Amino acid sequence: MLLRPALFLFLSVLASSSPVFSAPTGPPAPHHFLHPRDGPHYNSSLPNITVLATGGTIAGSAGSNTDLTGYKAGQIGIQILIDAVPEIQNISNVQGVQVANVDSSGITPEILLNLTAQAQMALDDPHCQGIVITHGTDTLEESAFFLDLTLRSEKPIVIVGSMRPATGLSADGPLNLLEAITLAADPRAVGRGTMVVLNDRITSAFYATKTNANWLDTFKAVEQGDLGSFIDAKPNFFYSPAVPVGYHFFNVSQSTSLPKVDIVFGYQALDPEMARSAVGKGAEGLVLAGVGAGGWTSAGLDEIHELIREHGTQVVLSSRTMGGFVKTNGTGNIYGSQDLNPQKARIMLQLALNAGYDSNELTKLFSFSE
Repeated sequence: MLLRPALFLFLSVLASSSPVFSAPTGPPAPHHFLHPRDGPHYNSSLPNITVLATGGTIAGSAGSNTDLTGYKAGQIGIQILIDAVPEIQNISNVQGVQVANVDSSGITPEILLNLTAQAQMALDDPHCQGIVITHGTDTLEESAFFLDLTLRSEKPIVIVGSMRPATGLSADGPLNLLEAITLAADPRAVGRGTMVVLNDRITSAFYATKTNANWLDTFKAVEQGDLGSFIDAKPNFFYSPAVPVGYHFFNVSQSTSLPKVDIVFGYQALDPEMARSAVGKGAEGLVLAGVGAGGWTSAGLDEIHELIREHGTQVVLSSRTMGGFVKTNGTGNIYGSQDLNPQKARIMLQLALNAGYDSNELTKLFSFSE
């Protein structure tokens, strides 16, 4: 395929001369989709897709096309990435919106709330058939889960990233972006919630997780399976649209910040004071990435119960393992994460605290499979 060498040269030159993008400040501007007068490539017979960009490896650049780890994320603007894949013009009319351009470890609650607001505006636009969000892979599953729980629309919502920078040899970003836009434009993708697309896989954002730090085939729902895959860059679904058990919508349209929730990692002879330190620094909730099915040391549990008595801290027990089930045992202010890993349990607890959930409501929320 001739696209790859030309793409590297094109992006290398642009990356070296283009400014670094940062997240816009202030409230998002009203969303209006493309009309024929807005560009020479508009095709009234094609669906309209909005691409909301946040940066990440898919927008990363390096000085060498073989430098696949020492690159800098969030260096290339979304319009450059779209223009570098001309095949997109045969799929849809695309409008790119630069929400942020950061490494995904730099995603903040403020960026997430702004992203959610802009995404909802795009989805509410009657001229828009679906949206795509570009994102770094390191925390993609957190943002994807957040968006799945905070966006309300039957239109396709697709979040996409890459494991190799845009300037890398055999970069995976161009094909991933093409497939994500193709999926967002496909009527069969309606009603499937937020979906994650990488390496020809279509996975539910509710369950998708990054399983390897380096491999292209990293995002999977290990136990639940994929929703579908791509064959010749066209989506092939395995199931009819369905809502994940435990799905819950949270309205954050009036939120300007989110409660602080920290994750504490479990291991042999862990320091019980770690949890107290987190609460002392403002954490309203804690997620314990426990051993096995949410196990925690006796001394650590004593400290947790003290924090609950002193501060009313809300605590979710999860597991540091790749998968597994953690039950809610009925103890006040302590809940099992069910099938949610620690990072997804943190998002769920954060949104619930933001909505003002009390202990009874949290017990119901974290007992969805029981």
